[in-house]
Amino acid sequence: MELQRLKREFLEYLEVEKGRSLKTVANYERYLNRFLGESGVLFPGDITDETVRRFRLWLNRQSDGKGGTLKKKTQNYYLIALRAFLKYLARRSIPSLPPERIELAKSPERSLDLISADELGRLLKAPQGSDLKSLRDRALLELLFSTGMRVSELCSLNRDLDLGRDELSIRGKGEKVRVVFLSSAAKNTVKTYLAKRSDMDEALFVRLGRGVPKEGSLRLTPRSVERIVKHYAVKAGITRKVTPHIIRHSFATDLLENGADLRSVQALLGHANIATTQVYTHVTDKHLREVHKAFHNRRCG
Repeated sequence: MELQRLKREFLEYLEVEKGRSLKTVANYERYLNRFLGESGVLFPGDITDETVRRFRLWLNRQSDGKGGTLKKKTQNYYLIALRAFLKYLARRSIPSLPPERIELAKSPERSLDLISADELGRLLKAPQGSDLKSLRDRALLELLFSTGMRVSELCSLNRDLDLGRDELSIRGKGEKVRVVFLSSAAKNTVKTYLAKRSDMDEALFVRLGRGVPKEGSLRLTPRSVERIVKHYAVKAGITRKVTPHIIRHSFATDLLENGADLRSVQALLGHANIATTQVYTHVTDKHLREVHKAFHNRRCG
């Protein structure tokens, strides 16, 4: 059976049986098309160690469009898609390269951009005033830090939240639903903001001021939220770059520094894999050093 047909069936399997989002399926299709196009393979048996080796070499030499080459992390997206495709072939007992033969490129350890607790406090207090824009922005910042949600998740929220409860369900990556929790500050700022709204748009966070369309949705986009966060970071006197994702990092590190375990943080962040959450182990490592210093080998003191 030809690989093009098998690829199509694999993508349908991802969408229907595995429940992957259309965006994820489109990404897998793009990665596999690149592999099939560059390697020239036509049948499952044509995929060998050598064809994969040549493709990896080609990937490693590709430009990133910024004067450099593709990052190892980006190269791994292609390899993850290929490995998933080979697992699918193996599942159907179609002879090809065993998926375990695909090893991911070793990428440098990810470092976190963080802001201090003092900087975070200044950021959350930066929107001053009782006008609608200030109330919106204060609610937006408080909600980001209270829940640790992704900026895309924040933008998808509607105004019909049940603010009588301390939690809400959100739909995250891969259409997975999880519960996030609201602090008193977040609930109060959202209530105050909504009480001042006079429009009928269903979105929780909407565009205001000049350039707002007379028709269509007023919903803020992730890019707009990024600009809002950047504006208040500058206003708060924070010199480093601040994004909604850095607030998400602050949420996670705050939990860990106060004793939360990594598995709980994984659930709150909506990470499918604990390995993604382990980027925060620098926080727990610091705690372990303090435990070791305080309690180990005290008999020698």
